[in-house]
Amino acid sequence: MKKFFSTFLALTASVAAFSQAHSGDPKLTELWDPVPSIVQPGKTAQDAPSDAIILFNGKDLSAWNGNKGPVEWTLEDNAMTVKRGSGGITTKKGFGDCQLHIEWRTPSVVKGEGQGRGNSGIFLMGRYELQVLDNYNNKTYSNGQVGSIYKQLIPLANASRPPGEWQTYDVIFIAPKFNADGKLQSQARITVIHNGVLVQNNATIWGGTEYIGIPEYRPHAAKESIMIQDHGDLVSFRNIWIREL
Repeated sequence: MKKFFSTFLALTASVAAFSQAHSGDPKLTELWDPVPSIVQPGKTAQDAPSDAIILFNGKDLSAWNGNKGPVEWTLEDNAMTVKRGSGGITTKKGFGDCQLHIEWRTPSVVKGEGQGRGNSGIFLMGRYELQVLDNYNNKTYSNGQVGSIYKQLIPLANASRPPGEWQTYDVIFIAPKFNADGKLQSQARITVIHNGVLVQNNATIWGGTEYIGIPEYRPHAAKESIMIQDHGDLVSFRNIWIREL
């Protein structure tokens, strides 16, 4: 009975403390500063918001550098298409933490299979590859398919549209951080939505993309260029915008 009475008193005290904590002035838990900045959203999820940097609007390639000078890719019908053998293209401006929107299309005429079909890649900071590939009824290794962080992170789903149809990536990227001595402080993380489907969920990137061998981190600047790969396939891109976070 004594034990029961002690438990009852403790429970009563806990209830009283809980009630007191939630019966005070509600203003004590209101935060008025900082005030979030006002951003005018686009009319659709694909449209750039007011604070975005436009990397490609279909009209010119002024935000990009080519492999050895001006970009040689084909500019037509508000899209840019890989020119086979001309090399990848890189943004003139560097980026770290960011929100990236990019639309892409693999060729409507299907050639090849596996990795040899509609292959390209988006290299965040020039190092961390988000794979672009025609994976519509096209089997390949899971950590190399569309939506993967190449040779590292398998996507949660395959949300591919048929060849020749436009597809979207919406990406949240948190850059890795390095100490002054170059040692890794925190790994990069990435969230990817492919055609409205979550395929990478705040996933931790192992290191820079490697075709052969184990990924590892090497020190680099806080902001680096984004690179889009020329893998030899005529992949097209349009409506590219980015928000610095």
